[in-house]
Amino acid sequence: MSTTPIDSWATDLANVTFIYPGVGWEGIMAFLAIVAWIAWHVWQCRFESNTYKEDIEKHATSENLRKVTSGEI
Repeated sequence: MSTTPIDSWATDLANVTFIYPGVGWEGIMAFLAIVAWIAWHVWQCRFESNTYKEDIEKHATSENLRKVTSGEI
Protein backbone atom coordinates (compact mmCIF):
# COMPACT_ATOMS: atom_id res chain seq x y z
CA MET A 1 0.00 0.00 0.00
CA SER A 2 1.40 3.34 -1.01
CA THR A 3 0.23 6.68 0.35
CA THR A 4 2.45 8.65 -2.03
CA PRO A 5 2.92 8.60 -5.81
CA ILE A 6 6.38 7.03 -5.42
CA ASP A 7 6.63 3.43 -6.65
CA SER A 8 10.41 3.29 -6.75
CA TRP A 9 13.19 5.48 -5.36
CA ALA A 10 15.06 5.09 -8.65
CA THR A 11 13.44 8.24 -10.04
CA ASP A 12 14.43 11.87 -10.38
CA LEU A 13 13.29 13.40 -7.06
CA ALA A 14 13.02 16.83 -8.67
CA ASN A 15 9.91 15.55 -10.45
CA VAL A 16 8.27 14.14 -7.32
CA THR A 17 5.37 16.21 -6.01
CA PHE A 18 5.45 14.98 -2.41
CA ILE A 19 7.12 12.13 -0.57
CA TYR A 20 5.01 11.84 2.57
CA PRO A 21 1.31 12.21 3.39
CA GLY A 22 0.12 15.46 4.90
CA VAL A 23 2.32 17.81 2.92
CA GLY A 24 1.24 21.38 3.56
CA TRP A 25 -0.27 20.66 6.99
CA GLU A 26 2.99 21.12 8.93
CA GLY A 27 2.27 24.72 9.97
CA ILE A 28 -1.31 24.01 10.98
CA MET A 29 -0.34 20.92 12.97
CA ALA A 30 2.49 22.79 14.73
CA PHE A 31 0.08 25.61 15.59
CA LEU A 32 -2.48 23.15 16.97
CA ALA A 33 0.21 21.37 18.99
CA ILE A 34 1.37 24.67 20.51
CA VAL A 35 -2.21 25.69 21.34
CA ALA A 36 -2.85 22.30 22.97
CA TRP A 37 0.41 22.59 24.94
CA ILE A 38 -0.48 26.05 26.26
CA ALA A 39 -4.05 24.94 27.06
CA TRP A 40 -2.69 21.98 29.01
CA HIS A 41 -0.40 24.27 31.02
CA VAL A 42 -3.30 26.60 31.85
CA TRP A 43 -5.47 23.65 32.90
CA GLN A 44 -2.63 22.17 34.98
CA CYS A 45 -1.98 25.47 36.81
CA ARG A 46 -5.68 25.89 37.62
CA PHE A 47 -6.00 22.27 38.77
CA GLU A 48 -2.96 22.53 41.04
CA SER A 49 -4.13 25.87 42.47
CA ASN A 50 -7.52 24.41 43.33
CA THR A 51 -5.89 21.34 44.89
CA TYR A 52 -3.57 23.50 47.00
CA LYS A 53 -6.49 25.69 48.11
CA GLU A 54 -8.46 22.62 49.18
CA ASP A 55 -5.47 21.26 51.10
CA ILE A 56 -4.93 24.59 52.84
CA GLU A 57 -8.61 24.85 53.79
CA LYS A 58 -8.55 21.27 55.05
CA HIS A 59 -5.31 21.39 57.07
CA ALA A 60 -4.66 25.04 57.94
CA THR A 61 -6.55 25.26 61.23
CA SER A 62 -5.36 27.31 64.16
CA GLU A 63 -4.77 24.09 66.14
CA ASN A 64 -2.55 22.61 63.43
CA LEU A 65 -0.64 25.88 63.09
CA ARG A 66 -0.09 26.01 66.84
CA LYS A 67 1.22 22.42 66.86
CA VAL A 68 3.60 23.08 63.97
CA THR A 69 5.02 26.30 65.42
CA SER A 70 5.47 24.75 68.85
CA GLY A 71 7.28 21.71 67.42
CA GLU A 72 4.64 19.11 68.38
CA ILE A 73 4.35 17.81 64.81
